[in-house]
Amino acid sequence: MPENFAEEFSLSATDLLSRLDNLSRARSAINGSIEVDKNVWELFSESGWLSVLVPQKDGGLGLGLKEFCAIAAQAGRNCIPEPYLSQGVQIAVLLSNCKDGDLRSYLLDQLQSGQLIAGLAWQEKIGQIEPDNVQLVAQEKDNQLILNGKKVFVSPAQSHGWIVLAVTANQQNILIWVPSSTAGIQKRTYTAVDGTQYCDLSFNCVTVSTDNILASGSSSKDLVQLANNYARIAIAADLLGVTERALEISIEYVKLRKQFGKPIGTFQALKHKIVDCYIATEISRACISGFDETLQDGESLLSAACRIKARLSDTALFVTKSSIQFHGAIGYTSECDIGIYLKRAMHFCALLGSATELRKQYLDSINVTEEVTQMDEDVEIPQDRDWNALSEADFRKMLKTFFKKNYPDSMRNIQRRLHWDEIKDWTKTLAEQGWLAPAWPKEYGGMGLSPEKVIAFVEEYENYGVARTMDMGVAMVGPLLMKYGTQTQKDRYLPKIVSGQHRWCQGYSEPGAGSDLASLTTRAELRGDHFVVNGQKIWTTLAHNATHMFTLVRTDSGQSKQGGISFLLIDLKTDGITIRPIEDIGGNQEFCEVFLNDVRVPCEDLVGEINKGWSMAKSLLGFERLFLGSPKQGRYAISQLRDLANLRGLFSNPLFHARFAELLLKVEDQARAYTSYADLIKKGLEIPPSISLLKVWGTETYQEICVFMYEWALELGFLKEPYFPDQPNFQPAAILFNALPATIYGGSSQIQREIIAKRVLDIGD
Repeated sequence: MPENFAEEFSLSATDLLSRLDNLSRARSAINGSIEVDKNVWELFSESGWLSVLVPQKDGGLGLGLKEFCAIAAQAGRNCIPEPYLSQGVQIAVLLSNCKDGDLRSYLLDQLQSGQLIAGLAWQEKIGQIEPDNVQLVAQEKDNQLILNGKKVFVSPAQSHGWIVLAVTANQQNILIWVPSSTAGIQKRTYTAVDGTQYCDLSFNCVTVSTDNILASGSSSKDLVQLANNYARIAIAADLLGVTERALEISIEYVKLRKQFGKPIGTFQALKHKIVDCYIATEISRACISGFDETLQDGESLLSAACRIKARLSDTALFVTKSSIQFHGAIGYTSECDIGIYLKRAMHFCALLGSATELRKQYLDSINVTEEVTQMDEDVEIPQDRDWNALSEADFRKMLKTFFKKNYPDSMRNIQRRLHWDEIKDWTKTLAEQGWLAPAWPKEYGGMGLSPEKVIAFVEEYENYGVARTMDMGVAMVGPLLMKYGTQTQKDRYLPKIVSGQHRWCQGYSEPGAGSDLASLTTRAELRGDHFVVNGQKIWTTLAHNATHMFTLVRTDSGQSKQGGISFLLIDLKTDGITIRPIEDIGGNQEFCEVFLNDVRVPCEDLVGEINKGWSMAKSLLGFERLFLGSPKQGRYAISQLRDLANLRGLFSNPLFHARFAELLLKVEDQARAYTSYADLIKKGLEIPPSISLLKVWGTETYQEICVFMYEWALELGFLKEPYFPDQPNFQPAAILFNALPATIYGGSSQIQREIIAKRVLDIGD
C-alpha cells in the first residue's frame, strides 16, 4: 500500500464533494428532509467509501481507519447529511468481523453496493458508552428467537433493518439481523439538530429466525465495542473537518468585516480568540494524524478512541461556538452557513460519548492511580545501540531501571531548578552513559532518538521525578551550531556540550528588550580580530552557574531593528563580565543580570555572518519554543498531581477525577503535536512560526495543572516547607511558583499569539 494512500482518498473525496451541493442538502436535512439522496449515495458507494474497511476477501478494499478518516475529514468540511459514517464504519466493521455465513456475505454485498442501509441497535439508556448489562432478551423456541426489550438512539432511523445486541436466557450475548419489516417492532422517531434521525425500538414478542444470528458469546459485545471505537475515531476525523472549515470561514469573515473603520480581526481580544481556536485545531489535528503510531506503540484502541474523540469534541464545540461570536448577529441566523457547522458539532460531540464521559473511560483504561514501574535489576543497559529498534516497552523498562539504579532518591521531584553543584554528578552520569542529548544525532554524541522515542524518554524522565540538567547547550546551542556553525565551532563546542564540560546560558533579554527582542541595545564593535561588547542582559537563567553564554548583540545601528544584529558565543571567564543573581518569588536564585564592560570576544565565536544574527535568533527561538513546548513540564506536574491524589485519596472524588482527566489528556495531546514538530528537526527542516502554538498550549497547561494542584492541596498549598517527612520534595506552593513564569519566558503567551495571528493566519496589524 502506498504511504500516501490516505492522501489519495482525501483528494478523491475533495474532488467528489466539490461537485455536489452539500450545504443545500444539509439545510434540507435540518428542515426535515429524511430521504437519502440515492444518486449521491450511489456515488459514495462507487467511490469505495462503504468498502474501505471491508476485507478484500469480502469484496472490500481491505484498508484501514486512516484511509477512512481521510474521507471523514472531507465529509465534515462539507457537512454531508448522508449516514456514510454509520454504514462505512460501524456496520462495515461489525459485519466484517462476524462469523462467515450466507447472511453475513449477503449483507456485506448489499452494504457495499449501496443497496442496504442498516442500523446498529445496542444502546439501552441515555449516556451509555459501553455495551454492558444487555436487557433485551432473545428467547429461543423452535428455531425461532422471540425478542423482548428496547433499544434507544438507533440510527439511521430509516433503515432496511438493524443489527441488534441481545442476551439469551442463559445470559449469552448475541447479535441478530432484524429486518425493519419484521412484525411487532414499534418505532419512535426523533430528530437531531443537524437533521439526523434517530429512533427508539421496542420489541414486543418479535420473532426472527435463529439463522439471523450473526455472532454469539462474549465476542458479540466485543464486536460492538470494536465498531464503536472505530466510529469514535472516524467521528473525530469528521469533527476535525468541521472545525477546520468553521475556522477558515471565520478567518475570512474577520478579515473583511469592519467596525470603527478597521477589520474586526485587528482587535486584539478577537484576534487572540481566533488564535486559540487555531491552536486547539492544530493540537486536535496532531491527535488524529498520529493515532496509527500510538496504536503501534502499545496504546489500546479503547484509550486511543476515548482520548481522540474527547479532544475533538472539546475543540469542535469551542471553535464552532466561537465562530458564532466572530460573525456577530448574522452568525445567529439560519441563513448563515456557520450555524450548520455548529449543529453538526453539537450532534457528533455527544454521539458515542461526551468528552467528559470519554475522559473518564480513558482514565479507567490506563489505571491512573499509580505509575506502573516495569523495571528489572538485570536488564541490559548498554551505552550504545540502535535505540529506535527497541520496542517501546523494552526501551521504557531500560530507562526506568537506569534511573532507579543511578538517580538519587533524595533528588526526586525537586520543585526548583537545581544549581550546578547539585546536578553535576547526575549530569556526569548521563554524559558517561551517552544519554545527555537524547535527540542529537549519534554523529555528534547524541542518542539519535526518533521523535516518538524522545517522547518516551521525556515521559520516563519526568515520571521518575528526575531533575532538569543545565540543558541550554543541549537544547539550543548544539542544534544551532549543527545548522549554522563552522566546522571549527562544531569541533570545539559540541563535544564539550555533550560531555557536560560546558554549561550554557542564554543572553537575550535586556531591561528594555524582553519580548521585543529586536530592540536590544547591547553593542559589539569590531576591532581587529575581536568584538568589544558593552551592555546588559537580564533574566539570564543560571548564568552564575554557566561557563558560556550565547547572546545577541547590535553590530550596526544604522539598519532596521532586525538588521544589524549578530550572534556571539562568549566565554564567561572573559574579563569585563559581572554576574548578579536575582532572587525569584519562591526565594530561589535562578535568574541573573549579566553586565558586559569592554568584553573582548574572538571573531571566530561569531556564528553565521555579521549583521545576520536575526535569522539565527529566529531559528534559536524555534528550538527554544520546541523545547519549552515539550510535554516534560506537564508530565512532571501531572506526576506531582497524581502523588497528591494518592496521598489524599482524591481519585474517588468525581470532581477531581474529571478535571484530572481533562488535564492529563491536554498533556497527552500536546505530546502528539510535539512529535510532529520534533520530526521536522530530525529531518533538518525549518521550524515554522506555528511552533508558537506548542509554547502557548504547553506552558498554559502546565500552569493550569499547578493551580489545580494548589487548590486541592488545601493547607498543604500555603506551606513553605514539605509537610510529609517521607515526601521531602512535595511542595505544592513551590510547584506553583515555578509554573508562574512559564508563560512569560521564551516570549510571553500574548506575544506568541501575535506571532501566530500575523505570521500564520495573516490577521491583525
